[in-house]
Amino acid sequence: MKSRVGKGTVNGMKSCKSLLREITYECVQGSLEKDISAVVYDSRKVERDCLFICIEGANFDGHDFAVEAAEAGAAVLVVRKELTGIPENVTVVRVADTRYAMAFLSAAWFDHPADGMRIIGITGTKGKTTTTYLVKSILENAGYQVGLVGTIEVVIGEEHIPAGNTTPESYLLQEYFRRMRDAGCDAVVMEVSSQGLMLHRTQGFTFDLGIFTNIEPDHIGPNEHRDFEEYMKCKGLLFRQCRVGIANGDDVHFKNVTEGHTCDLETFGFGETNDLRAESVELVKRLGYLGVKFSVKGLMNLEVEVDTPGRFSVYNALTAIAICRHFGVQDENIRKALKEAKVKGRIEMVKVSDEFTLMIDYAHNAMALESLLTTIREYEPKRLVCMFGCGGNRSKLRRYEMGEVSGRLADLTIITSDNPRFEKPQDIIDDIRTGIEKTDGKFIEICDRREAIAYVIHHGQPGDVIVLAGKGHEDYQEIEGKHYSMDERVIIQEILNADRG
Repeated sequence: MKSRVGKGTVNGMKSCKSLLREITYECVQGSLEKDISAVVYDSRKVERDCLFICIEGANFDGHDFAVEAAEAGAAVLVVRKELTGIPENVTVVRVADTRYAMAFLSAAWFDHPADGMRIIGITGTKGKTTTTYLVKSILENAGYQVGLVGTIEVVIGEEHIPAGNTTPESYLLQEYFRRMRDAGCDAVVMEVSSQGLMLHRTQGFTFDLGIFTNIEPDHIGPNEHRDFEEYMKCKGLLFRQCRVGIANGDDVHFKNVTEGHTCDLETFGFGETNDLRAESVELVKRLGYLGVKFSVKGLMNLEVEVDTPGRFSVYNALTAIAICRHFGVQDENIRKALKEAKVKGRIEMVKVSDEFTLMIDYAHNAMALESLLTTIREYEPKRLVCMFGCGGNRSKLRRYEMGEVSGRLADLTIITSDNPRFEKPQDIIDDIRTGIEKTDGKFIEICDRREAIAYVIHHGQPGDVIVLAGKGHEDYQEIEGKHYSMDERVIIQEILNADRG
C-alpha cells in the first residue's frame, strides 16, 4: 500500500509533539521539537522531514528499513524494537505497538476528520457489503451526503475508488475520511473486517454506531485468525470502539461477540426479545424476480419490501433500518430506498431469458453458499443450478465444504474455476469433487469459467434459478500472480450477443 498525502487534504507542516499527543511513547533518541512534512509507513515514500512508522507485516518488517529511511531524510522514526545505527540527528520514538500508534498519528495528521461526521461501522461474516449500500441508499434518500468504505469500493461523492482491503490501513482510512469531510459528507458507512480490528486500523476515532450482523467460522488460517475464538474476539472489539452497538440478537454467538462491550446496546432480529423485529414475512415470486415483504415491529413500525430473496435479505434490511432509525429517517424514505438499492455481485439478477432466472452472487464460502441456496429453495424453483469454483492457495477445507453444500442443496452443480492463483485449476476442482461426492448431488466439471457460464445459459430450463457463485463484484481472474479481465456480466452479454447472430 502506498503512503501519500491525499490531494487537497493537508497543507504545511505539523509539530511532532502535536502528532504524538494521543499516544503513549518514549523518546529514546533526539528531540521532539521538530516540524513534520508527512506521515509515512512505506519506506519507498520517505521524504525529507517526514515521520516514518516501522510497521511489521506478514512478509516484511519496516524496522529493517529504518536506517535507510533515516538516511533518506526521515526526521522521526516510530519503532517498537530497539534499533542501532540510527544517525544522531534523527529522533527515535518507541511505542508498544506501531500499528496502534499509526492510527492515532494518522488521525492527528489529517486533523481528526471523523470528528466532523457520524461514522457507522458494520462487522460480521456476511451481510456487511449489502447493508452498507442499503444504509447509504436510505440516508441519501433522506438528504444526507454519505461516504462509503467497503469490500468493493470507496465512494466519495461521485468518485468511486476500487478497494484494496475491506478495511484500509489506518493512514489510508483517515485520508479517505478527510477527503469525505472536505467533500461535504456528514456521514460515513463502512465495512469493518476482523483483520481491520485486530490490526488496529479503526483506532484513532470512535464509531457513532457499531453493528454486528452474524458470525460463523471464516478467515481462519495462516495470516488470518488462529481459531474461531480469536475470530469472535476480534469482531467483538467493535463494541469497545463505538458509542451505540446494534447487534443481531438471533445469532447463537451474540453473547460471546458482545461480551465486555462498553457501548449502549440494541438488538434486532426475528426473536421476540429483540428491540427491532421482523414479523409476517412473505416471499414474493414473479418471473425473473425474487423478493420478500415483512413488517417491522418494536422500536419502529412499518411495512417494507426488498427486491432480493429470503431470510438473510430481511436481516440486511432490518439492520439498515435499525441504523437509520438513529438518523430520524422517515418511513417513506426507508421504503423507497430499500426498493431502489442495488449491490453489484450480491444476489444480482441478470436478465437472460423469459423462462428462467439467473443471478450473480459473491458467496465464496460454505456458510454463504448454504444460506443462499437454502433461501432460493424456499421459492420452489423447478431446478436450482449452482456454478462455482474455489480460490487457489486457500484452505482445502473450504473446497470440501462448498462441494458438499452444493451437492446437498442444488439439483445440478457445475464445478469450474475461480481464482486459481498459483494452483492448477483442475487440482482445485478435484478437491471440490471430494466434497460433492459425499452427497447424491448431480454435477459436471467445466474448467473454463466462460464455457461454464455458456453451458448454464444454454441448458437453462423453464422455472430454473441459476446461481453463478463466488466472483460477485470481481471483474478479474487471478492466475499465477496476474489479474486477467473477466467480468461475468460482460461474458453473459457476449454469449447472448453470439446467440443472436
